[in-house]
Amino acid sequence: MGSLTGRWRIVEMDLWDQEAIDLVEPGFIEFAGDGTGEFGFIAVRGWMDWRSTERDGRPLVEFSWDGDDEGDEASGRGWAAFGEDGALTGHLFFHLFFHLGDDSGFRATPFTGADTRDGR
Repeated sequence: MGSLTGRWRIVEMDLWDQEAIDLVEPGFIEFAGDGTGEFGFIAVRGWMDWRSTERDGRPLVEFSWDGDDEGDEASGRGWAAFGEDGALTGHLFFHLFFHLGDDSGFRATPFTGADTRDGR
């Protein structure tokens, strides 16, 4: 298994279908090598502060995040790890500013050039 750093394409979430995930742009989560990162899906954008560890011998990141949902303040926490199939699996937790504290699992695969919309 490689590193979790890089840009990942969100291909599945517990609470929303792909059309919703990709509402503004293709859904993504990105972990930079310096312990920061960001994600975007629907009209949510979050900036992360992450730390790496291991779970069951696999790389794992845990993070806190803050951002916005259509301009409204949002924040939370989450984690991500390699799944059995090599895809990234994780969970995002939202504080009260977003859907009254909902949380959602997600699955992501490496981002490719084919994952862009209108050349973006």
